[in-house]
Amino acid sequence: MQMISRRSLLAATTALIAFASHGVASAEDLKLTIAYQTVVEPSKIPQADGVYEKTLGAAIDWRKFDSGADVIAAIASGAVDIGYVGSSPLAAAASRDLPIQTIYVVGLIGESEALVSRNGAGVEKVADLAGKKVAVPFVSTTHYSLLAALKHEGVDPKSVEILNLRPPEIAAAWERGDIDAAYVWDPALGQIKTSGKVVTDSAQVAAWGAPTFDAWIVRTDFAEKHPEAVRDFVKVTGASYADFLANPGAWSSSSEQAGKIARLTGAKVEDIPVLLKGYVFPTLAEQASDKFLGGETVKAVTATSEFLKEQGKIDAVLPDYSKYVTAKYVTDALASN
Repeated sequence: MQMISRRSLLAATTALIAFASHGVASAEDLKLTIAYQTVVEPSKIPQADGVYEKTLGAAIDWRKFDSGADVIAAIASGAVDIGYVGSSPLAAAASRDLPIQTIYVVGLIGESEALVSRNGAGVEKVADLAGKKVAVPFVSTTHYSLLAALKHEGVDPKSVEILNLRPPEIAAAWERGDIDAAYVWDPALGQIKTSGKVVTDSAQVAAWGAPTFDAWIVRTDFAEKHPEAVRDFVKVTGASYADFLANPGAWSSSSEQAGKIARLTGAKVEDIPVLLKGYVFPTLAEQASDKFLGGETVKAVTATSEFLKEQGKIDAVLPDYSKYVTAKYVTDALASN
């Protein structure tokens, strides 16, 4: 009888420990990998402060990527769950039926991406690029903007030697004098500007009819398994944008925010305020509207895909891109506030 009691006690204790362990681990069992880029934007603050980990109750592996094409490749391989990409790689990925969803439009790209010509290269306008060496990360928003600018100015892309280089490679090639111009974003943009001039930027290209934007995307299977985590990711991201939009003047070069962004992106701290002005950041409420995830983003992805098909960068355009864009997590985030 005594032996039975001991066994019962041991079993009960083991079950209690297992239950307690499961209860503690359940909040921390979630592990995910997030791909970020060196773009200067408000969500770098909660990333630096560990707010995403605390809110999601998860262990996050943050991985830095140099281009959206690299992020897409990592997501396609299953190595990344949530990633930061531009509208061009997003459209290319959707056109290849990659199982992804756009969950947050980071911002409409303006002066933060630009075409810069080297001093003395003889490039004063887009039309002067014929016969020149121009570097750009392929299947990126800057690649799309470059091709759109050439089309607008009536320049045959085949007359331009367009080189596929990642931002760090662009900065290195510029230093060696290997290229005449480049279309890129910071920190490489800031580096090449020191010995070059801006020929055009993405704000101008948008005015010509080819707008670009950045976005957060998620692997569909991850979102289906962890909808609350995706909702909370969107919620934290939206809060960081609200903080910036409420008082952008507080994000000066001497601010704590600027210092954190500079450390994560490699951009010069004195450039942070100007770079933040290079985007049009929508609020969380605006995300769910027809102007963004509610409809216009699908149209933008469709238009970008059509342009990429015209340029021979993708094989086909899908009849419908709506499954690659969702306002669900923004709506859920708003409802949980």
